[in-house]
Amino acid sequence: MPKMKTDRGAAKRFKITGTGRIRRRRAYRNHLFEKKPSRRTRRLARPVEVTGGDARQVRRLLGI
Repeated sequence: MPKMKTDRGAAKRFKITGTGRIRRRRAYRNHLFEKKPSRRTRRLARPVEVTGGDARQVRRLLGI
């Protein structure tokens, strides 16, 4: 059976850490910053770990 191909859209959105965790960007950090507090925009800038069943699905998309 042939190898699984990596989903290129997923590959651009997720990164694997050295310990095998999956990191993603947070939502709501694209535009309309005037109405969002600076504290919130700084928090949204930090990446976060993908959790639970989502991580399993992302692993499948990445071919891991």
